[in-house]
Parts: sequence; structure tokens; C-alpha cells
Amino acid sequence: MKRIFLFLATNLAVMLVMSVVLSLLGVNRYLTANGLNFSMLMVFSLVVGFTGAFFSLLISKPMAKWSTGARVIDAPTTSTELWLVSVVKNLAERAGIGMPDVAVYDGAPNAFATGAFKNSALVAVSTGLLESMTREEVEAVLGHEVAHIANGDMVTMALIQGVVNTFVVFLARVVGYVIDKAIFKNSDDDRPGIGYMVTVFVCEIIFGFAASIIVCWFSRQREFRADAGSAKLMGNGQPMINALSRLGGLVPGELPKSMAASGISDKAGVAALFSTHPPMEERIAALRALN
Repeated sequence: MKRIFLFLATNLAVMLVMSVVLSLLGVNRYLTANGLNFSMLMVFSLVVGFTGAFFSLLISKPMAKWSTGARVIDAPTTSTELWLVSVVKNLAERAGIGMPDVAVYDGAPNAFATGAFKNSALVAVSTGLLESMTREEVEAVLGHEVAHIANGDMVTMALIQGVVNTFVVFLARVVGYVIDKAIFKNSDDDRPGIGYMVTVFVCEIIFGFAASIIVCWFSRQREFRADAGSAKLMGNGQPMINALSRLGGLVPGELPKSMAASGISDKAGVAALFSTHPPMEERIAALRALN
């Protein structure tokens, strides 16, 4: 339950901070001064909803390096590093994208791709993954990550997060306004009443949980597409099937909560609705259906 809370808190944090800052600047008071101004409220919601999502996207690459301790391979010094760079280069060429940075970090089996732009992304693998899998399986995992980049999944997820954040902010204030006027009977002055502020805060948390379910559903769908993308880049799906089978028997390395959706796999959540990755057996079945 702690993992779910932290994951959701990451998605809500920037949005809540922006909301508080704009409220302190008097934007909320302006919106409710003479009745709720829906046009201005939508603009306000768009600013709050998309600012956090796109800011997170723009800093995703340096934050991933910092939070995982990933070391970019600028000049390969070992045969393994030389092989990794060569494999990613070949996969990137097949996928029609620019060469991503290739990095290695210490940790249990996992891998991730991140970055705001297709032609300047980052692909990283853990030492645990390299030690636990065959080279063909590692290549399939790298194909999966390159497919994420080629599919534009990082931008897509930022857009989805921005849209759901916008609706969370918008609906929370509509509900807050209605409750403040109807139940707390606040109509004596132009300022939002305590009922409005409390209701907005509570609704942002509740609606944020619901929004996270939507975001996680989209995240699971993109995993199926990236698995299929790896199969296409590799020429057949068997290497990715083998890689997923191997990963299914390993404890995945835990990534920072803000990056949980970026890994090749994730720990099973308490609730399937909040899982960023489908079960391994479903991913394997989907790949076998392609053969």
C-alpha cells in the first residue's frame, strides 16, 4: 500500500503545488468573485495540469541519471559496454530514431528508457539484468526500450497525465464551488469560503486517485506495444518471450516512484488497477498470438 501511495503522490505533487501557488496569487478568488468563470477556470486548469506533466518530461533524462546513478557510456572500456552500444545503435537505426545515450546502473534486474525527444533519449540497463540474462534476452529488452522511444511513449504519457490533471483541477473546483454555495451558504463576500477550499483539496486527492487508474491503464497498453515493437526489431517474438519468462522469475529492481512506468517490469501492485505493467503471462500470451 505504501508503494501505491508514493506512486500516486508523485503524480499529484506538482499539480497540488501549482494549485496552491496560484491560489495564493489570488486566482481562485478571481474565479469565484462573481460566480464561477468556466472559461478562466479551464485556462487555469490547463496551466496547472500540463505544466507539471511537461516539466517532469523535460527533466526526465537528467533526473533518471541522478536518481539511479546511471553512468552513460561515452567511450566503451569493456567488451560488454562495446556490445551494448553496438546493439542499441543497430536497434535505433532499425527503428528510425537517433542514437540514444546508453547507460548502466547498479541494481537488481531492470531497464528503462526516458527522455523528452526521440532523437536524444536515454536507454539504461542494470548490472543485475546483464548478469541474469543471456545476450539475446538483453537485446530483446533493449529492443523493447528502443520501441518505447520510437513509439513516442514518453510524450504520450505526459500528454495523458496533463489531460487527466486538467480534469482533476477543473472538476475539483466546480464541486468545491457548488458545495460552498449550496451547503455552506457562502455568498456574503467575494472570497471563496472554507467549504470551497477544503472541498477542492479533498476532491483533488480523490479525483487524482481515479485519474491514476486511467494513466496506469494507458501505461499497461504501451507495454504490449513495446513488446511487439521488440519482436519486430528482433525479427521474431521468441527472444522477447524468453526475456519476459526470465524476468518473471526474478525480483525486478525497484526504480524511483516517478519512473516506475519506465522500467521493463515492475513489482506486482496491491491493486491491479494501479499497476503500470501487465502481468508477465499476459505479455507473453500477447507475443505468442503475434507469431
